[in-house]
Amino acid sequence: MISVIIPALNEASTVAQVVQLALKTNNVSEVIVVDDKSMDETVVNARNAGATVITSTKLGKGASMLDGILIAQNECVVFLDADITSYQSNVIELLSLPILDDSADFTKSYFDRQAGRVTELVAKPLLALLKPNFPTFKQPLSGMIGGKKSFFVKCKFEDGYGVDIGLLIDMFQLGARITEVNIGKIENRMQQLEQLGKMSREVAKTIIQKSSGLKHHNLELFENIQVVREQMDFAIRDSLLTLKKMAIFDMDNTLLRGSFINQAATQFGFKESLVEIVTNNSNPFVRTKLIANLLKGKNLNELIQIVEQIDVTPNLPQIIEQLKENGYIVGIMSDSYDCITNHLKNKYGFDFSIANELEFSRSIATGEVRIPSFFINHTKSKCKHEICKLNSLDILCEKYQIDIKNTLYIGDGENDICCIRNAGIGVSFCSTNHLVDTVADFTIKDPDFAHLGPIIA
Repeated sequence: MISVIIPALNEASTVAQVVQLALKTNNVSEVIVVDDKSMDETVVNARNAGATVITSTKLGKGASMLDGILIAQNECVVFLDADITSYQSNVIELLSLPILDDSADFTKSYFDRQAGRVTELVAKPLLALLKPNFPTFKQPLSGMIGGKKSFFVKCKFEDGYGVDIGLLIDMFQLGARITEVNIGKIENRMQQLEQLGKMSREVAKTIIQKSSGLKHHNLELFENIQVVREQMDFAIRDSLLTLKKMAIFDMDNTLLRGSFINQAATQFGFKESLVEIVTNNSNPFVRTKLIANLLKGKNLNELIQIVEQIDVTPNLPQIIEQLKENGYIVGIMSDSYDCITNHLKNKYGFDFSIANELEFSRSIATGEVRIPSFFINHTKSKCKHEICKLNSLDILCEKYQIDIKNTLYIGDGENDICCIRNAGIGVSFCSTNHLVDTVADFTIKDPDFAHLGPIIA
């Protein structure tokens, strides 16, 4: 019999289809979805589709894969990615047959699509340099694999993007019989550009660590490794040349037609406590900590349901699409909570979100919050506020190598003033604050993002 393991993170739109495919396959006795603390409906959709759902004990795909292996009841195990809906109907049979008939101990998939940039520019060259006797694999970073549990438990599951290449190297070093399997045509989402650098570093790090102690390591070899890394960095920078503009939206009363914490106060009955905290605490650190404590004991789903009750500003999907067509990186910046901004990011297709980090234990808010360091005043800060979004804007510009003059900032509150003033284009959006209107380049009073169209055209 076969155990199918599906690691998942915020894959609500696709996970059920993958689960259903697995359950329809002969000899599959269990389908395990290992959730990496998703912020959408991944868990609900997977469970409704018939999967056994467990929550990963540690963030990261590697930890999720290991958790799945430890839970699996069968010797034959197949891993599928949760974000792919174009699997052939017999994909599990293809990956499991060599295991079931004992002609292989590990199967590695390849498919009808050109290998990605990290595979071609990093993984393959490094493997050739560091492991000359290592077999050639068409797609060594593929995540669709099969194997024997007795071999998997002897492997080290890396924390990050290195997990797939790490397993392949471990299996080779264990003497496992490895078979490549063609699983047909696959269409999956390409990695966002800002992730490619991290992916290339982690893949390279894993290959180097797995090759440590080999006699052929020398200075010339590591000079060649540096060339490989520079190739990847160049490819990323070249791809980002067309993305030299950035648009950032505030969340409360800008993206949303209301405030998350005010809606939560109404729903959970802590209006008076919220007013008392805001009225009596001018220190932003103290105020942020005390407000977060009001959410103690609320589970993630309850918080997501709060934001789902608040209408979004009309034409939000359309303006995001227009911005991206015009070469903008598009994100959310808020002094609310990352679990909420990430939900909106995933739902509407923003490139990033930045907010305070509400802490959870088993998906229950602990009442603690971490204020990210990029909000906090430092020696190069352009203003004197202890906490300011402008500090984060500067860091984002540095990260994406974008001149602040090429940024668009849309907000409504007093805490948006510094960003609106310093951005290339600052937009006061439905603000009730006279100072916000005064420093803005454009003022919009009608709550409809269609009015941004002429500004960015």
